Amino acid sequence: MNQEIQKSFADIYEKLQGWVTSLIENLPNLLVAIIVMVVSYYAARFISKWVVVLASKRIPQQSISQLIGRISAIAVVLVGLFLALGALDLSKTLNTLLAGAGISGLVIGLALQGTLSNLLSGIILSFRKKIRLGNWIETTGYAGEVVDINLNSLVLKEFDNSLVIIPNKTIIENPLKNYSLTNKMRVAIECGVGYESDLEEVEKIVKEAIGSIYHQNNGTEIEVYYTSFGDSAINFVCRYWVDATDAKNRLDAKSEGMIAIKKAFNRKDINIPFPIRTIEFNSQLDLNTKRVNDTVLQN
Repeated sequence: MNQEIQKSFADIYEKLQGWVTSLIENLPNLLVAIIVMVVSYYAARFISKWVVVLASKRIPQQSISQLIGRISAIAVVLVGLFLALGALDLSKTLNTLLAGAGISGLVIGLALQGTLSNLLSGIILSFRKKIRLGNWIETTGYAGEVVDINLNSLVLKEFDNSLVIIPNKTIIENPLKNYSLTNKMRVAIECGVGYESDLEEVEKIVKEAIGSIYHQNNGTEIEVYYTSFGDSAINFVCRYWVDATDAKNRLDAKSEGMIAIKKAFNRKDINIPFPIRTIEFNSQLDLNTKRVNDTVLQN
């Protein structure tokens, strides 16, 4: 029994002696690994701040800039970790970590497919020059001012001051109309005049009315086209260009144009007819026949 105990203690002493010897032999590599990790940590902090400042100059969304900074910091730390493991001659451990990271990344990617898609779409939107904060856009049936682009969604403020939150993935995958990309818009007003009107005179009056409030330049002009013979009016459309950057400017321009046309028509006694239904009675009815029929009915 004593011999077995002594043998166990001898084995433990031998193991400890081997560990100490291995530690002493690998002490330089351990110091190098520790130095590499410390340097990578501080390098990650410095690079993260630098990347955030650099990204903020091009990306107005603070959340996106901070995300890019964190990603860069994680990348630096991972590089430091791999270098430290290489210094410790733990190549097998390094291969295991790489394999585990690949499998874990696949599982996480499948589980968070929708979230990651919105996140990547948010990063793409942040770098797009054709959509910025303050732009007036229309997409997926909603129209409003872009007030925020975060990691998961885009926020629109509509006419009635309500906020619409749209997933970034939806913005990327659907058509988008940006009214703020140009400083000019074409406005169209549809109207009708009575059949007794002189159409050439009407065209002249409409152009003068619109031209008095919106001067056309750069080769643009006020256009008037007659479109159809309606039930009670001859219909036409008037098109003209205005300086506008959002849908509200367009509505203002259309409203002012309609007021100007109506005032001009009133001065010239031009009728804008409303839909009417005329019932005609045959004046050639035989009154005697009506009386005979009434007498038969009474009998």
